[in-house]
Amino acid sequence: MKRVLITGVTGFAGGHLAAHLIEEGNFDIYGAALDGGHGLDFLPRPIPVTRANLQDLQAVEALLDEVRPQHIYHLAAQANVPAAWEDPWGTFENNVHPELNILRTIARRKLRCRLLVVASNEIYGAVPPEHLPVNEDAPLRPINPYGVSKAAQDLLALQYHLSHGLDVIRVRAFNHLGPRQSPQFVAASFARQIAEIEAGMRAPVLYVGNLEAQRDFTDVVDVVRAYALLMEKGESGQAYNVGSGRAHSIRELLNVLLSMSTVSIRVEVDPQRTRPVDAPLIVADITRLQRTTGWQPTISFEESLRRVLAYWRTTVRQPGYRPG
Repeated sequence: MKRVLITGVTGFAGGHLAAHLIEEGNFDIYGAALDGGHGLDFLPRPIPVTRANLQDLQAVEALLDEVRPQHIYHLAAQANVPAAWEDPWGTFENNVHPELNILRTIARRKLRCRLLVVASNEIYGAVPPEHLPVNEDAPLRPINPYGVSKAAQDLLALQYHLSHGLDVIRVRAFNHLGPRQSPQFVAASFARQIAEIEAGMRAPVLYVGNLEAQRDFTDVVDVVRAYALLMEKGESGQAYNVGSGRAHSIRELLNVLLSMSTVSIRVEVDPQRTRPVDAPLIVADITRLQRTTGWQPTISFEESLRRVLAYWRTTVRQPGYRPG
C-alpha cells in the first residue's frame, strides 16, 4: 500500500479526495490540517490527521519525517478570491509559504515521493475568446491576488522540478462544486439561500453578484478522481488542466437551482458580491489530462447542483444550525 499525505484534508476537495482514496482501498492515508481533523466524520473510516501550521518549516519537517509519504497531495490553501482582495499578502503567504516549506524539505531530506500541487484557472486571467478553450501553454496573466498566489505555486513547483529534480505534478483546477463546499462559493451560496428560504429562515429573496460570467464547473467527485489519476499517470514536471471542458454562466447555474426550489423566490443583485475585475469567460482545454489518464467527467452539471441543494436542505434542518 502506498503511503499518502493530504494537506488541507479538512477542506472541500481534501475531504472528498480522502474519501475517494479510502474507497480505492490501496492507500495508507494521512492528513494534515490547521484544525487537526475537524469535520471528517463523513469518511467511511477515520484517518490520522496531524494539526500542523505548514508555514512553519520545522512543523513541515516533523510532519514529513513522521509520515514518510510516497505521495503528497498539497491542497492546503486560502481558496477564496474575494478574501484575497481583502488580504492580498495574507493570501500569498498562506498559499506560497507552505508549498515552499514542503519543497525545501523534500529536497533537503532527499525524500523519494511524488508531490501534486493544485493551482487554479485563475492563473490564466482574462483569456481572449479566440484563445479558448485555454490550454496549459497559455501565458499566466492573473487578474486578482488569488490568481497571483496560485501562479507562484505553479511556478515554484516547476522550479524545484527543474533545479532539484523533484517529482512534481502541477494541476490547474477549474471551478468545482459539490456537497460540503463553503457558502463563500457561488453554487453553495445560492443553494444555502434557497434551502433557508424553503425552511422559512429568511425572506424569499436570493442575493447574487455578477450573473453573466461563464465558468467551467466540474463535480468535486470527478475532480479528485482526476487528481488521483494524475498522481499515478502524470508526467513529472508537467501541468494539467482539470475541468469539464464546458462553460456555464452563473445565470444558468442560478436558474437550474431555482427550478429545483419548492417556493417562489425573487432575485436581487448585491453590489458587495461583485469583484473589482472579473474574467467574462473561461473554459478548459482538457486534452492533455484525457490523453494522459483517460479521465472523463461522470456527473452532469445539473446533477452536481441537485447534490449541492440536497446537502444544504439537510444542513439547514440540523439542530443548532444558524442561518447565514
